[in-house]
Amino acid sequence: MAQKPDMPTLEILTRVKKPGVRLCEWPECTEEGEHRAPRSRDELNAYRWFCQEHAREYNKRWNYFDGMTDEEVEADRRADTVWRRPSWPLGDGPPTPEQASQFWRGAYADPFDLLGSKARHDRDRGEQDDAMGPALADDVRHALDVFGMEPPVTVDDVKARYKALVKRYHPDAAEAGGSDDRIKDINQAYKIILGFLTS
Repeated sequence: MAQKPDMPTLEILTRVKKPGVRLCEWPECTEEGEHRAPRSRDELNAYRWFCQEHAREYNKRWNYFDGMTDEEVEADRRADTVWRRPSWPLGDGPPTPEQASQFWRGAYADPFDLLGSKARHDRDRGEQDDAMGPALADDVRHALDVFGMEPPVTVDDVKARYKALVKRYHPDAAEAGGSDDRIKDINQAYKIILGFLTS
């Protein structure tokens, strides 16, 4: 006489999958599988479906880092910080103190004039000041403007420019346009610039 199968085995053998209903994937479970769990570390978007009780059991036993070395675990965690997208360093690391001070002094390019021509002029003047040494006082800037010169300048450059200006603007000179006021400005500017350069 044939032996009648026990009830749980009979239920497993006879369970019929209803349309749209998932059954728990745990062996010998007949409950509905409403809770998903990742299939493996390599297939995180592929799921297994369990009832609540077996989902808890599966989660207790599942270890994402199982079988990985410490270096592999660290590399995996670092990849998560950039959402597992490729990344690369921007530049050569943090700026040196010299690079940082140049930036704050305005030593950067503005090719599209986003900051306006005044900002570029201010930046250029700051670079020239650096070339001459300490920041130029307003009287030295004005004196250089009178001479039509921009830093950096040397004593020889200033003397040569002074001779050319005196020849051109001296009231007794043959060229038109010479005046006492203009020659006074040139003499005053000459004294200021030489005083600055020789101090």
